[in-house]
Parts: sequence; structure tokens; C-alpha cells
Amino acid sequence: MPQYKVAIVGAGPAGYFAAQALQNLQTDHLSFAIDMIERLPTPWGLVRSGVAPDHPKIKTVSKVFEKVATAEGFSLYGNVELGTDISIEVLKAKYDAVVIATGSATGKKLGIPGEDLSGSISAAQFVPWYNGHPDFADFNPELNCETAVVIGAGNVAMDVARMLALEPAELDETDTALHAIDVLRKSNIRKVVISARRGPEHAAFTSPELRDLPKLEHTNVLMHPEDIAAGLERAGEEPEKEVRNNLEAMRLISELEQGKHARTMEFQFLCTPKEFRGNGKVEEVVFTTSVGEEKVVKCGLVITAIGYEADPLAGIPYEKGKVLNSDGRVGENIYVVGWAKRGPSGVIGTNKSDAADVMNLLLADMTEPKPAAELTSLITTNKVISQSHWQSINAAEIAAGEPHGKPRVKAVTREELLRLGGLN
Repeated sequence: MPQYKVAIVGAGPAGYFAAQALQNLQTDHLSFAIDMIERLPTPWGLVRSGVAPDHPKIKTVSKVFEKVATAEGFSLYGNVELGTDISIEVLKAKYDAVVIATGSATGKKLGIPGEDLSGSISAAQFVPWYNGHPDFADFNPELNCETAVVIGAGNVAMDVARMLALEPAELDETDTALHAIDVLRKSNIRKVVISARRGPEHAAFTSPELRDLPKLEHTNVLMHPEDIAAGLERAGEEPEKEVRNNLEAMRLISELEQGKHARTMEFQFLCTPKEFRGNGKVEEVVFTTSVGEEKVVKCGLVITAIGYEADPLAGIPYEKGKVLNSDGRVGENIYVVGWAKRGPSGVIGTNKSDAADVMNLLLADMTEPKPAAELTSLITTNKVISQSHWQSINAAEIAAGEPHGKPRVKAVTREELLRLGGLN
């Protein structure tokens, strides 16, 4: 029975769904040995470091990942970086196929004056900071202003705005990084403006996210009725289902009673950021409205959430922030899935069908299997996180959270994660 050896680079949703698709393709006459390589000491990608901690239901997909990870023929190699601890050339030579599933982690830039001022940051920094990502343990957002502006019209922008605008006590039963809860408790921010370049009918928020906003216990959520009415009119009589659901959720928000809380999240539409101004630090954002007028919002913090780009890997072709590919094929025995393939679009579940399609192509391309490769002997680091090491980390974090009513208390430095895994 032929057994193909596949290396998956990246232990996020796209990587796990690719592994699951390969496992589902196995028959009595065909099997796959899957080695998953992850730069961090922890797997799960955005499910761990991207999903907002006050939305724990979304994180239950990790149960699927753990089922994949404990199936026969699967091995995890965490704390292993492609290009440093092992090269793409070695993987290409030793494996029947290599699947790139590294996602998109760098925030896109607006490209306007003042964007580099202090107080201007990206959601690609802020989100992993409050989620306990080891690369951002020392990040220090300054929340000592009264007003913050979040630029973007997707769920990431809404997550960022909500984390800034909610009462921090609402995070006590979440897995928000402890250092972030401490900073958020001391925050002076009481108003957050979410600014979208286009109208509400074009917003990329999803309706479940919108419907959750009125549940905030200590925050006013303000949408201007005239904005939503105009969006409904522009959408026409028969808008697509997602647009219709979004606009209905926005209409209900616009009818909420306002002004009863000290904290406010306000939405503005049809405003294009033109410039950030300030003396060494952001003090205001200048927008151009749809009718060409200038609108100035005074603030001390701006967070851009306008999309992500993939970080290039040596030996892999990139174009416009993603891996250059044809339906997931990159080159001889190299494939790509997830955001690295198609850009930052869709929800976590979108990666499942995407990965299944690419893995079917991978199977169709297979020829005679190569001799078995032992990945451990090819890696230069001696501190590799296996599945059992990760299970030790996972159990320790969950145990640390139990006395506080939290799902877990995250270790946020590589040293602590390795220690919990028994490697330090």
C-alpha cells in the first residue's frame, strides 16, 4: 500500500483542514503520513491568537484540530521555523508534497501622511497582543487618550473596537492575555469610532457579529439611522442575503436607546482617511466624506484594520501579498491553502472547503512515493514541540484558568511555553 509523506507548513486552521482532507482521502490502498511544521511553540494559528477572546464559541473548532492531530500518521513539529531550522529545498527533496499554510500576518498600510506617527498601530499588532502571541508579549499600546479611531469595515475592525470599548471586567472570564487585561483596565478610552470608507451596504462585517453588539453591557453602540436608511436605499429592492441580513442588524442597532453608558462605540461610513496629524503623536484623523468635505476626528490612537498580507518565505513565489499559485498549485510538489493562497477572506470555516479542493489536486498529482523521511534528523533546533509537548502546555494553561473561571491562562513567552512543554 503506497504511503505518501506530506509536510504542512503552518498549524493554523488552513493547515489542520488540509491535514483533515488528506486523512479523509485515505483508503485501504492509500495512506498519508503528515508532518505539520509550526514556527510558534503553540498550534491553532488565528484560533488561538486572532479570534476575539470574548467569542469563545468560535474557538471550539480546536476540538476538530485535536482530533486531526491525534490520528495515526500525524506528527506536530512546533517551534520550528522554515528558512531557519529547515529549508524549503530540504522539504521539497524529502517529501512527496509540501503544503504552505502560513496565513497572512502583516497588516496592510493605508499609504497616507502621518501613518507612522506614534499612536498609529495596526490590528496585526493589537490583536495578537491581547491574545497572548509570543511575538507581541512586549508590545505596548498607549491607551491614555479618550478617543480611539479604528479604520476598517470587517470583523477584525469590529473585534478591535469592541475590545477597546467594552468594560474590561467583561473579559475576566475569557482567555484574554493577563497583561492586556491589566492595560485595558487602566485605559482612558471611552469613545471608539469605527470608520468605513464605503457605505453600510458594502461593509464586510458578518451579521452574527453585528447582532452581538447590543449585548455589550456597559457600552453604547451608535449607528446613525440616516446612514443605514441610505444604505438600504442604495442596496435596492433585492440585495444579496448577507447584505440584507447585515443591514437589518444595523437598522436594529440604529434604533437602540443611546447615552446611558460612559463608553461608546460609534460607526461612521463613507469616510476615506486622508491624513493623520499630530506633533510627534497622532492627535487627529482627517477624512474626506463622500461629498468631498473634510471631516476631522480628534483622537490619540488609530488602529488600522484594512486587511493582511502574507510574509514571504524564501524559495516561495509571492505576488500582491499572497503566494503565487494556480488553484493552489505553486510549483513541483508545492501547494498552498488558506489566506496564503487566496488572501485574507472568509471565515475560519471557509478554509475547510478550500483545503479539500487543493488536497484533491495534490492527490491527483501524486506519482511513486519517495523513500520515508525522518524530519527530526533534518531540523537544526533541538527544542521541537511535539503533540505530547503541546498537550502538556494546553493542560497547564487550562489548569491555571480553572481557579479564576477562565478557559485558560495563556503563557505568552516562548521560554514559559517551552517550560510548560518540558523543554526548558
